[in-house]
Amino acid sequence: MNTEALKRYFRKEFNGWWMISIMVAAVILLPIIFIFLSLFHEPNENWLHIRQYLLTNYVMNTIVIVGVTGVLTAFLGVSLAWLIAAYDFPLRKFFRWGLILPLAIPPYIAAYIYRTMLSYTGVLQTTLRNNFDYQINSELLSISSLRGAIFIFTIFLFPYVYIITRAFLESQSTSFFESARLLGKKPLTIFLKVVLPLSRPAIIGGAVLVIYEVMSDYGVTSYFGIHTITTAIFQTWFGMYDVDSAMRLASWLMIFIVGLFILERILRQRRRYQLSNQTRPLSRMKLTGFRAGAATAFCSVIVALGFFIPFIQLLSWARLTFDKVWDESFFLLLYQTVYVAAIATTLILIVSVIVANVCRTQSSLSYFLAKWITSGYSIPGAIIAIGVLAMFITLDKKLAPLYSAIGFEGAPLVLSLSLVMLIVGYTIRFMATGFNAVEVGFEKIGTQYSEASRMLGLGVTKTFFKVDLPLIKGALFSGFILTFIEICKELPLVLLLRPFNFETLATKTFQFAKDEQIYEASIPSLIIICISTLSVIIFQMVDKRVKR
Repeated sequence: MNTEALKRYFRKEFNGWWMISIMVAAVILLPIIFIFLSLFHEPNENWLHIRQYLLTNYVMNTIVIVGVTGVLTAFLGVSLAWLIAAYDFPLRKFFRWGLILPLAIPPYIAAYIYRTMLSYTGVLQTTLRNNFDYQINSELLSISSLRGAIFIFTIFLFPYVYIITRAFLESQSTSFFESARLLGKKPLTIFLKVVLPLSRPAIIGGAVLVIYEVMSDYGVTSYFGIHTITTAIFQTWFGMYDVDSAMRLASWLMIFIVGLFILERILRQRRRYQLSNQTRPLSRMKLTGFRAGAATAFCSVIVALGFFIPFIQLLSWARLTFDKVWDESFFLLLYQTVYVAAIATTLILIVSVIVANVCRTQSSLSYFLAKWITSGYSIPGAIIAIGVLAMFITLDKKLAPLYSAIGFEGAPLVLSLSLVMLIVGYTIRFMATGFNAVEVGFEKIGTQYSEASRMLGLGVTKTFFKVDLPLIKGALFSGFILTFIEICKELPLVLLLRPFNFETLATKTFQFAKDEQIYEASIPSLIIICISTLSVIIFQMVDKRVKR
């Protein structure tokens, strides 16, 4: 290849779209680099104290919560997925999407609801004392412990496993299960020896999502007084004002996550199944009598615990405090939540469109680039927040001469105390949500229209604006809604990166609960839940459209 041909190749492959994509990927990677670099800093006294006396307890609590929650959510999610996919019973159609509803209630909101409901003055013990003259031991109902946190995480995060496993089972041929039935195997044996091994990739994928959410949590463990690595990051930052030690804790949590990711990939590669080419989908067996009633009751209990009971309790509390909470300051809270979420979501979609367009036109880069920019979703918000803070503090130090030149005295932290840092954190954390939606939109329209446009003489940019963009409007809309909802619910990242005196619905809810103003927390909680329920509705609509 001569020099001129080489130049044409590079101009074609590495255009402005490609450069922007690489810059975005670099920005996403920088906070992670800052986190790992902290391991090579000289440790201070705080870190030596944490490592000697506290780190073992933090790690053990984290491992217990992650391990037990992973097992329980896998069991519950797979059981419900198999029940919905393989059997027909009363209210099955409702439970098929109703079992997703627990995702609409963030675990930190569920934590303060159930703790208050089960307390001595809560609705359960009060009803038993006043109506049935029965006094129950309050310790039996206390959930401010490891077991309570595991209960909250299991009930409100199992839909991750349920959704993925149900979709996997419903797409499988019925031959596997009918063969087992013809051989005289009982339902429990089929579940243990056919369903579980066959669904292992889906189960692992769903369980890993649950584990990522548990490791990202700060609200539940902090409210219940449980010491984990994530709560230790907050305590080190806000209690000791020691960013360096917080970064070291974040780096160890990051190493644990990378190890988990590698393990998950190894497990998936070792178990591959040659699935049947038959097109007949899984046929459902009709349940009658006691079995039908038991299936309906099981699903009803889970949906009630995971959505209806906490939702009804919040409505009851909101009625008592509506006049006190719903004032001008609350409208400011709503405005701040929507304002920052809208800016971050718009930025995420703009970047997602650029990178997704590069990925579909340059196959040599697509896999690594897509994995790179979506890696933030698998990283806990506290880790991203620590990395972003370190990056912005360094940037402020570099820009100190410029600040002095324009009138700022000393070496002020300008960017590190602004909304810019929070928006960057949101962008890194939730890029995957917007990118995946845009990528699906591009996959649906294919490349034939853009190729025809290019053959007619239009460049890459004009083709995108005149051909591709109008065709992916639906994907952009769904991506905007889902990303906006995720940002509105986020708690750990915004707690760490928000400017002074800046509140969102999530932070205000957590602050009310932390101050034992449980009733006052009900209205912002209800708004978050209603916004989150919208994502469940959108998911159901998309699922129906895909089936059609």
